Amino acid sequence: MKRLGKVAVLLGGRSAERDVSLKSGAMVLAALLKRGVDAHPVDPRDSGLEYLIDEKFARVFIALHGRFGEDGTIQGALELLGIPYTGSGVMASALAMDKWRTKLLWQAAGIPTPQYTLLEATSDFDAVVARLGLPIMVKPASEGSSIGMRKVRRGADLRAAFALASCYDRIVIAEQFIDGMELTAAVLGDVALPVIRLETSRDFYDYDAKYIANDTRYILPCGLSAADEAAIQQQVMRAFNILGCRGWGRVDLMLNKAGEPFFLEVNTSPGMTDHSLVPMAARHAGISYEDLCLKVLELASLNTSASSKD
Repeated sequence: MKRLGKVAVLLGGRSAERDVSLKSGAMVLAALLKRGVDAHPVDPRDSGLEYLIDEKFARVFIALHGRFGEDGTIQGALELLGIPYTGSGVMASALAMDKWRTKLLWQAAGIPTPQYTLLEATSDFDAVVARLGLPIMVKPASEGSSIGMRKVRRGADLRAAFALASCYDRIVIAEQFIDGMELTAAVLGDVALPVIRLETSRDFYDYDAKYIANDTRYILPCGLSAADEAAIQQQVMRAFNILGCRGWGRVDLMLNKAGEPFFLEVNTSPGMTDHSLVPMAARHAGISYEDLCLKVLELASLNTSASSKD
C-alpha cells in the first residue's frame, strides 16, 4: 500500500473517551498493518504535532473520540499542517460534537429531533418537567459515549442529573424521551450502511451497554421493511449532509411508536472496537473490518470548507 504513504493512527488523546479511543486505535492499526499499510500509532497526549511533520506522515487516520479529536480541533491542526485526514472537516466536526447546535441546524432544515431545553443552575426544573414530560434525557452537549448522561424518571431527580452533566460540559440539554425503537446507521462515503436496531436491558444505551455489557442486542436486519429502511437511510444521509459531514460517521435516531424518526446526533469519529456499530453494519453489508478501515483511510482528504448536499 505504498500509494497511501506513511500513515499515523491517532489514538488515545486527552478526552474522557481516551480508553475507548485506545481500543479503537489499536484495532484500526492492526487492520491497516494486515492490509500492508505503513501505519504507526501516535498518541497526541504524548507526542506533539511536530512529530507528524518530523516523521513525514502522508495521511492520518483519526481514531480519537470526544474533545480534541472529534470536535474540530485536531482537524484544524491537520489542515494547517497540510496532512489529509479521515472523517469530517473542521466545521462539521465542531457542529456534530455540539448536540445543542446540531439541533438548531437540524430544526432550521426541517430534520426532526426531540424537543429540548437548555438547563442551568437557575432553571425552573418543575417547568422543564411540565414542558417535556417524563422521562427526560439529560446530556452534556459535547460529550460522547453517553458519558455524563442520565435518564430522569422523577422530576425530583432532574437537578441531580443536571449537576452530574454539568461536570462534563457547561452546556447541558434536557431532552424529551422518545419511547420507541433505537436505531443507528453508519455512513461510508455517500452511502448509508444497513440500519441497526439496539436493545439493552439497562435503563438506556449507556456507556456500559456500549462497551462492556454482553447482553446488549444488535439486531440486523433491523426489522423494518425494505422500503422503510431505505427511507430511514435517505433521511440519515440528509441529516449527515446538512451538518457538512464527509467521509464516514454514524447517525443515531429514535423511531417512535407511530414510526416517526427523531434524530439525536452524528458521530464523526465513531468507535471501532469489537463492540462498535460501524464495523457491525459494514460486516452485514459484506465489508470486512480490514476493508472498512482501508476504505475510510482512502477517503482521507483536506477540506476546510463544508457544503451541504441537501
